[in-house]
Amino acid sequence: MRPLGRTGLIVSRVGLGLAALGRPGYINLGHADDLNHSYDVEAMQARAHAVLDAAWDLGVRYFDAARSYGRGEEFLGTWLAARRIDPAQVVVASKWGYTYTAGWHVTAEKHEVKEHSRAVLDRQFAESQGFLGPYLDIYQIHSATQESGVLENAEVIRRLRELRSQGVKIGLSLSGPRQADTLRRAMELDLFDVVQATWNLLEPSVGPALAEAHRAGMGVVVKEALANGRLTERNHEPDFAPKLQKLRQLAERHGVGVDAIALSAVIAQPWADVVLSGAATVQQIRSNCQALAVAWTDDIADFAGMAAFAEPAEVYWSKRSALPWN
Repeated sequence: MRPLGRTGLIVSRVGLGLAALGRPGYINLGHADDLNHSYDVEAMQARAHAVLDAAWDLGVRYFDAARSYGRGEEFLGTWLAARRIDPAQVVVASKWGYTYTAGWHVTAEKHEVKEHSRAVLDRQFAESQGFLGPYLDIYQIHSATQESGVLENAEVIRRLRELRSQGVKIGLSLSGPRQADTLRRAMELDLFDVVQATWNLLEPSVGPALAEAHRAGMGVVVKEALANGRLTERNHEPDFAPKLQKLRQLAERHGVGVDAIALSAVIAQPWADVVLSGAATVQQIRSNCQALAVAWTDDIADFAGMAAFAEPAEVYWSKRSALPWN
């Protein structure tokens, strides 16, 4: 456990994101197999609750959802209520800016529609409150980019300041090869308490900007630490094979899975407060949390150099955008 920047919140080093638990389709490699191709709402809620139970038992106290995660907020809210968890003992974050449009189908013309307008903020904040009630601690812009114009939208910024004055912690999540530029622009606004960004062995480009944000007092949450499954045994890209072999060697040496080694690299970053697991099964969350037992010592940090893993940011995000919904 550690403080989340200047928010006053205390968080677990590993959190659980509900992107893969709240809807039938997602881009994680092998997502359909994780759900056993079973998409009944009650079955999916039971699965989500089982993963949440396992996470709680493992010490996870940070949970992340979004309006576009299908029924993710609903599943999280019903679990919190059913387990009668004290709001003071958990930190819950959600996001606004995307509307879920897949209609509970794995395949869809569009799975989510992005709109960073004041009207969407007002509507989705009310919806998030309805599902999460007193548990909602942090509300984030979902995938803020400079191209979306959200950071220049005076009405949106004004409303976020109002919510902050009412006690809601305000954050933003980042996406795309210009994450660092977006974060530095956001820091100029003196509004955001938390930033959620993609950082992993394949895409570490935002690291220096995250270190700056952390020094300035912002809480830092890392998403997609396993690169949507590309940093696991499920990645069969030919050029990844030698990297996977190195991860396997380290995993065997430390008695954990490849996923735990990749996650431990993120946990070891001094600016990373929370590292999100995107687990969709109980087995995955248990394996992910083993990363906490891996000491990121010189034998790991120098095991071929992190730079050997990294892809150019543009290449990484191009590959991510090509991942199929399944």
